[in-house]
Amino acid sequence: MKKIVFSTESGADLPIDLIQQHAIQVVPMHVVMDGKDYLDNGSTPVTDIYDFYERTKTIPTTTSTNPNEYHEFFTKIEKAYPDCIIVHIGYTSKASSSFQNARIVSEDFADLYLIDALNVSGGLTAIVMYAVDLLEKQPNIELDQLLTHIRASVFKARLAFVPGSLEFLRAGGRVSNMAYLGASLLKLKPLIELIDGKLMSTKKYRGKMSRVAEELLHDYLNRYDIDKEQLYFLYSLGLEKSIQHRMSELAAEKGFKNIKWIQTGSVISTHGGPGAFGVAGLEK
Repeated sequence: MKKIVFSTESGADLPIDLIQQHAIQVVPMHVVMDGKDYLDNGSTPVTDIYDFYERTKTIPTTTSTNPNEYHEFFTKIEKAYPDCIIVHIGYTSKASSSFQNARIVSEDFADLYLIDALNVSGGLTAIVMYAVDLLEKQPNIELDQLLTHIRASVFKARLAFVPGSLEFLRAGGRVSNMAYLGASLLKLKPLIELIDGKLMSTKKYRGKMSRVAEELLHDYLNRYDIDKEQLYFLYSLGLEKSIQHRMSELAAEKGFKNIKWIQTGSVISTHGGPGAFGVAGLEK
């Protein structure tokens, strides 16, 4: 059987240790500040985004990977792994044109298979790592069967998070000034979930993030029957270490065997702002 190579976008926020350990190929998305285009590949500090907002009171714009970049990306993979099969698990097509851009060039590659993850950040990571783990456990699995299992996992992935800053949501046009004012006065924090590939606000929490994070985890685990083998916590710079420690404790108490913290990159941090917290996993 040909070697299978998994790829995804930087919007998955895959930790570098997982990328290196499993040779996952990651193509960067983009962040634009002051008219300059920056790759979301770790070279642009997230603090630059926060500094840009403080200076301009606007958030940067984010753009998808374009067709030319995808063509170069897949070509590079083929050169590094001759005669390989590429399985690209992409950022939700309902929040970015990135997946469609990959589709545009897909006809130029004989052994390229595209899967729309309908998810982002930790939710996308959960699907990618499910695929990696499945192949490592069953190295002789038939390609059609592998793809079927991965596509099925898309509908089991669950991502929920609370932005750290309503100011970033307002600056990005995701809440009105009146909604922002009311939420600020009441110290409300919206819960954002991926539903059918779209980011939607499904609930509001009140209070400090330390309290909200616990409520979010409690609600999430009560609502979804998450596989205990792996749980992903995501956060943006600014989340207190004490909150991270407490969330890890609670997850361990709930019986989760592996808990992985994921720091959001430039693209996701642009929308979530500093101090965001979220949780992702796969339902059984």
